[in-house]
Amino acid sequence: MSKRIVIALGGNALGNTPYEQLKLVEETAKPIVDLIEQGNQVIIAHGNGPQVGMINLGMGTAAEAKAIKSDMPFPECGAMSQGYIGYHLQNAIGNELAARGVEKDVATIVTQVLVDEADPAFQHPTKPIGAFYDKATAERIAAEKGYTMVEDAGRGYRQVVPSPKPVDVIEKHMVNALVDQGFVVITVGGGGIPVIRKDGKLIGTPAVIDKDFASAKLAELVHADALVILTAVDRVCINWGKPDQKALDEMSVEEAEKYCGEGHFAPGSMLPKVKAAISFAKTGGEAIIASLENAGKAVRGESGTVVHK
Repeated sequence: MSKRIVIALGGNALGNTPYEQLKLVEETAKPIVDLIEQGNQVIIAHGNGPQVGMINLGMGTAAEAKAIKSDMPFPECGAMSQGYIGYHLQNAIGNELAARGVEKDVATIVTQVLVDEADPAFQHPTKPIGAFYDKATAERIAAEKGYTMVEDAGRGYRQVVPSPKPVDVIEKHMVNALVDQGFVVITVGGGGIPVIRKDGKLIGTPAVIDKDFASAKLAELVHADALVILTAVDRVCINWGKPDQKALDEMSVEEAEKYCGEGHFAPGSMLPKVKAAISFAKTGGEAIIASLENAGKAVRGESGTVVHK
């Protein structure tokens, strides 16, 4: 039976340079096109951690060297990353569809995601971005630009930005319209460009929205049947790395929340994926955490970890 599926791809899975990414997405496209060939409506979300960092670092370094007139505001860095990652995915998926004789268009949407200005994350920025600086340079930049700069693992000082939760996807109606018309849609890249609403206007804000949470919100808003969060492992495990490690075929929301509370999942790795899966499962949908190569099997119930209500 055909399903409407939101696929969440990790930014790290897309490579560390544009050239590496362009090659890697040729393989990424194949399991995605498998799902499309099976008659599913497919919406693709993706991370942008390495990519937006490269853009931010490049523009910041050039500005410091006076090679360009100014650095690039962080929301614009996010938009740039959405554009070039979207182009690579759009190109690779389109080529794979054409190679299989499937007539279907692929569209990338530069996507804004609404966040709440009162979100506590804005009072406690934690997400490091951009270049490393020595203490004196970091203090100067903080004074000039109002950035929050913190020492990062003995490697120098970096800017940190908030990581608020997504409230709404501004372009959701556009996504729905395109999917209804048969398009494959790439959206909420990097978690979306964070915007706040002020005086009736949407205003970009320097922040990073977790891509898995944004994907879960998108899946809820477009009434997806399934959210598939792709990672490096086939199934979620408890007691990871221990003699009693156990892979899970399924978890109820209650079980997943219990495992989160017991500390089974690493904060920078599996924890946000499980929490995003919980968020979508609570709306009544099916959330699956699986590896990219087994995405098709996961949708058919043959692989991955299912999180359900």
